[in-house]
This record gives sequence, structure tokens and C-alpha cells, in this order.
Amino acid sequence: MTTATPSTPSPSPFGPLIDTRPLFPRERHALLELLRSLEPADWAAPTVCPGWDVHDIAGHVLNDYVRRISGARDGHRGAVFENDETLPDYLTRVNGVFVAATRQIGPRVLTDLLAHLGPQIDALWATVPLDGPARLDVSWAGTDEPSPAWLDIAREYTEFWAHQQQIRDAVGRPGAAGPELLGPVIDTFMRALPHTLRGHERPDGTSVRFDVTGPAGGSWSAVRRSARWLPSPTAPPAPAAHITTDQDTLWRLATRGVTVEEARLRCVLDGDEALTRAATTLLAVVA
Repeated sequence: MTTATPSTPSPSPFGPLIDTRPLFPRERHALLELLRSLEPADWAAPTVCPGWDVHDIAGHVLNDYVRRISGARDGHRGAVFENDETLPDYLTRVNGVFVAATRQIGPRVLTDLLAHLGPQIDALWATVPLDGPARLDVSWAGTDEPSPAWLDIAREYTEFWAHQQQIRDAVGRPGAAGPELLGPVIDTFMRALPHTLRGHERPDGTSVRFDVTGPAGGSWSAVRRSARWLPSPTAPPAPAAHITTDQDTLWRLATRGVTVEEARLRCVLDGDEALTRAATTLLAVVA
């Protein structure tokens, strides 16, 4: 009688689990301190988001809180897609409607609402099994299989952190960018690398390495296996393409705070040109 050898599990296209739940209160504390320190004129400062000022960004974060609590905790369906509406079009429409409504809310009330609802977000995440299915798939990390819950939650953390930085940029108040808060943002954004390379066929074993410099940085790689790109648990010694950039450029590229062309000027690109150019289109928001 022969004994069957257990099969090796297929590597996840999303990489190892990240638990960002403990970071939400810390990020929110920094945000609330920032908002409470703003002068009235600061709330009208324009941001990198076209047509939105600081008040609008804060209103958008409130929308994210309300939407998540209402849908995931309370089962409220919320806004529905219109005929032939794409996901980016849907988000632009519904986000715009909410932000326009929050312009009727004063900065103090808006800040108080964020402080009141934030702990309810934390309590919601605590009930979610991290290795279970996501309530909302993370399309920028993969579309051919369901996302895990931990990636959905990490995506929300990156959203809140990035919006805080957009406010800080607008009012000239740097902060909340230490490695303990920014590191998980970059790690989450780099989960988009395999999906970013999806249109480029290469022989099995071909690899792409992306190094991010700075205290919050690190090294991430994708390798071609069985006709798809997958995260590599180890850095390949001789990647076909190698990209190096700093942590500030990486998060801004991933959120389109800088253009792809601007980001490439801040990168060192080596190897397969088609792969380096593809990797530097990395996008970790719906756009």
C-alpha cells in the first residue's frame, strides 16, 4: 500500500495576512488631533483630490465610516448601481452626493461625528474573521478569486491613512508617517503588484522585484507561476525587472497623488523594460 503525499497548498495571490485592526484607533487619533488644530481657513484649502477641499476630504472619510457601519453591521443596502454604471462611476457619484451634503455640517460637528463613529468601526472589525471572505472584494489586488477579509480591512486602513495625508499636504502639517503607521500601508499597496503585471506573459520563474526605501519600506517580489503572477515569499537573486523608489513616492503613486510619469522619474528602473513600466503603473485605489 502506498501513502499519498499531501499536496502543497497553492500560494495565495494576495500574499501573507496583515492584521491592521490595531492601527485604526492610532491613525484616527492623529487625524482628530489634526482636525481639531485647524484654523477656519484651513478647512477650505484645496487638496490633491480635484474639486475637494479639506472639509470635503473629512466628509468623505465620514462617508466611509457611515457606509461600512450601515452595510456590514446593520445590513443596510445603501445606494445601488444605475444602468450600465461602472464601479468607478458609481463611487464618483455616491461619494460626490455625500460630500456635497456634508458641506452643510460645520467642522466641529464633522470632527465630533468622526470621533463618535470611529470606535464603532473598530468594534465592527473585531467581529470579522480575518481569514474569511471579504464583504467587499479588493479589485486592485485581483479579480479572478474572492478577496480575504483581512485585505478588505487593510484596504480601508490605507484609505483612511491616505486621506489624512492629503489633508496634511493641503495645510502643510506633516505627520502620521512613521513606519508603524505607514509600513502597513505600503505592505498593503504592494499586494497590487501581481495583478498589476497580469497582462505580461513570461516564462515560469520570471520575477519582478520592487524595493521601497525608507524606514517604512521593504522589498516585495512577484514571480510567474502556472501562467499567472504570484507574490514571492523571498526576494529573487536575479529578477528580470527591478524597481527601486522611496516610500513617499510609492504611496503617492499607488493613490495617484503623483502621475505615473512623475513617479518613474523618482524610480531606478533596471531590466525588462516592459515589466518595469508595468510595475510602475501600480494602483491601489479604484479609478
